Amino acid sequence: MGFIGDQVESIRSMQVRQVLTQIISLGMIVTSALIIWKGLMVATGSESPVVVVLSGSMEPGFKRGDILFLHMSQDPIRTGEIVVFNIDGREIPIVHRVIKVHERQESGEVDILTKGDNNFGDDRLLYAQGQLWLQKHHIMGRAVGYLPYVGWVTIVMTEKPIIKYLLIGALGLLVITSKE
Repeated sequence: MGFIGDQVESIRSMQVRQVLTQIISLGMIVTSALIIWKGLMVATGSESPVVVVLSGSMEPGFKRGDILFLHMSQDPIRTGEIVVFNIDGREIPIVHRVIKVHERQESGEVDILTKGDNNFGDDRLLYAQGQLWLQKHHIMGRAVGYLPYVGWVTIVMTEKPIIKYLLIGALGLLVITSKE
């Protein structure tokens, strides 16, 4: 009958109590993942403790598909640090190096200028229209570590959504049909 037919037959042969138990198990797995994510947010002080490098702008240091681990401390941001920042009006965060930090003496505010290691010029063309500097509230975190190439899974699932839906469906079917 095939793999899918066997799985459908397995679901039909289950009792209601078994199905409910499997659905609760799936819910607990999802809830556990969310709790771990929120715990990482609290521990790192970053709204997104893990990000994937989506472009080649930081090569050769970080390549497309590398996963970065972020931390946001109260220490001042320094020139040379690699930061992840959001730009007003854009959803996708950017990973670039700080090339200039300007502290205003009168207000204590800090202006930050960034640049991708593989880019020719600074990031002012990426910033919102009329914006010349980033402020501290734009910074999501500082890169403190990385895993090479592991983020390709995320990139492939984003660029080819059918793979994401097939994978989620297969995992859900696996959890629901497991007999334990």
